[in-house]
Amino acid sequence: MAPMVFSTGTLALGDFRLGLQMLRGKTALAVELSALRDTELQPLIESLDELDLSQFEYVSVHAPSQFLTIDEAQVLKLLAKVFDRKWPVVVHRDVIEGWSAWREHGDLVCIENMDKRKSTGRTADELQLIFDRLPEASLCFDIGHAMQIDPTMLEAKAILLSHGQRIKQLHVSDVNSQCGHEPLNMVAESAFARVVHLIPKDIPVIMETPVSEQWVESQMRRAQHVLLNGDA
Repeated sequence: MAPMVFSTGTLALGDFRLGLQMLRGKTALAVELSALRDTELQPLIESLDELDLSQFEYVSVHAPSQFLTIDEAQVLKLLAKVFDRKWPVVVHRDVIEGWSAWREHGDLVCIENMDKRKSTGRTADELQLIFDRLPEASLCFDIGHAMQIDPTMLEAKAILLSHGQRIKQLHVSDVNSQCGHEPLNMVAESAFARVVHLIPKDIPVIMETPVSEQWVESQMRRAQHVLLNGDA
């Protein structure tokens, strides 16, 4: 099974240091450092050299989902330190305006498929429009977003068949009707099981299920079970 861990932003909203602390001593071998709000990005970038990430085989960074206090050029300047480390950066389509500036970072730009709040990036066809402009970009496949868009999982299957070769990492959680992430449950696990055979087994898994520290290992075991034992 691929490396598995939580996003720091899921474990400790806005506090990547606390999120990392909560993962110490766990079986987690991957980590997504979250700067989902643009005010979180500079403190994260300025701390990279001092963070102890030796536990992790895979590290990625989630870029801000909105640019409110800094602009796109400033975000890219800060993210340069991440790209220099050859870490993937998870990006939402709707923050991208300067396509050429993102394009130069190739597959380290990891486009995430979106939930119902967004107007694009949700389906296989909408993702194709993005990859037409970022031909080397990779995909962060959010299986919970895909289920929210289409509970039958047919759209998830279409995304995997069309773009599965681009997958750099997975986001795993249930996603409710208000677009909030939820812990795994039997309904979500049953839906995920219909398509996991289309996902390569060596892809890093980033959990986005909001749980307390004592349930971290349990959620990772549940995800591992469904990802390894889906319906063929």
